[in-house]
Amino acid sequence: MANPVNPPRGMRDFLPADKARREHALGIIRGVYRAHGFDEIETPVVEDWSRLHAGLGGDNEKLSFSILKRGITSEALAAAAEAGDVEQLADLGLRFDLTVPLTRYYATHRAELPPVFRAIQIAPVWRAERPQKGRYRQFVQADIDIIGEPGLLAEIELVTATSQALAELGLQGCVIRVNDRRILFGLLAHCGFAPETHDRALIIVDKLDKIGVPGVVEELRELDAEAAERMGAVLEGAAPALAGDGIPLTREAIAAVLPDGAAEQGVENLSALGEALAGALPAGVEVRFDPTLVRGMGYYTGTIFEVAHPGSGSSVGGGGRYDGMVGRFLGQDVPAVGFSIGFERVVDLIELPETEGPDAVALVHDADVPFGELLALKRELVDRGHRVRLERRQKNMKTLLARIEEQGFSRFANVRSGATSADELEFRVLGS
Repeated sequence: MANPVNPPRGMRDFLPADKARREHALGIIRGVYRAHGFDEIETPVVEDWSRLHAGLGGDNEKLSFSILKRGITSEALAAAAEAGDVEQLADLGLRFDLTVPLTRYYATHRAELPPVFRAIQIAPVWRAERPQKGRYRQFVQADIDIIGEPGLLAEIELVTATSQALAELGLQGCVIRVNDRRILFGLLAHCGFAPETHDRALIIVDKLDKIGVPGVVEELRELDAEAAERMGAVLEGAAPALAGDGIPLTREAIAAVLPDGAAEQGVENLSALGEALAGALPAGVEVRFDPTLVRGMGYYTGTIFEVAHPGSGSSVGGGGRYDGMVGRFLGQDVPAVGFSIGFERVVDLIELPETEGPDAVALVHDADVPFGELLALKRELVDRGHRVRLERRQKNMKTLLARIEEQGFSRFANVRSGATSADELEFRVLGS
């Protein structure tokens, strides 16, 4: 039985100090993204059930939380359960990412938006994950997307903005791994996999870090034994470079680990991206080619990214180009590409300075000070730009002062009846 005093499993409460720290980090991310020309939007936390299960979200669709239709009866529940038809039960669901809502938003408001739309979305999403370290059922994503730009400039803007955000958060040692879905499909075709098996083959290749090359080859054999062996040879050939300093994002380095002539369009795209980013990234962030990078979402059509950090066992960000997704809602394809920072993982890796803000002072008052006098003093200090808290005097003043200092207050003043102006108060520095 669930403990009634704890939050739901896989979700968390945040104490004031934790909340302030998170908001400070989010403020850094927002500031960088706005400086790069992106505009923040907001979408509802719920979307139509059919939209969330339209085949765009990959495995995340299986993890979505559905909302039961209003007024549904127990008989209807039983009938739908027996039929295995969830859509009879639910017409809405909690969003499992921010990309599906964004594409619906763009289709709704296209006439009111610029031809090339640069969006920021920073908000919670929900997935029915099995809770564990770094995985929660409610978590924050920090996304930037560019819709309407078909060229490489969009990828360049996303990588440079995201890398600066990571650097300003103090996250050193990040590697942005890059691949192109066209390279992946080109490799599969080169190895001999039939087109109808490509999606299944990529799901298997995506398990590489868990089951290794032998495991991938073994599972690929079920699709095509000879093609599986050829793919295994490609993966084994790339392994030494990936295990070292990584594969530079240059035409020569990319070509060295790919079969001749495989996916030339994707190679050209990535080499141009690498050339544009050379010298443009902040210290502590590198970009590398990874031919094994898949990204599980089926909507990716071109460049894909993933951010690795030595302090995390999972990626701390990712994204890619999804040119066909907006068209599912609009009836007309629109180029789009996005990059998401996994905020929960990032915030656990960084050491943030004490949050900056207005001078925070506490007015420690006697019990007999009239409310009117207290409020007048507080209003005067607030008008001067201070953060002010009223605290009743306690017998154990040491405990009180330690607590308010821990909560971010820097000074305090004792208030007794008769004080008419804040200038009459003697403020003392906490901790001195």
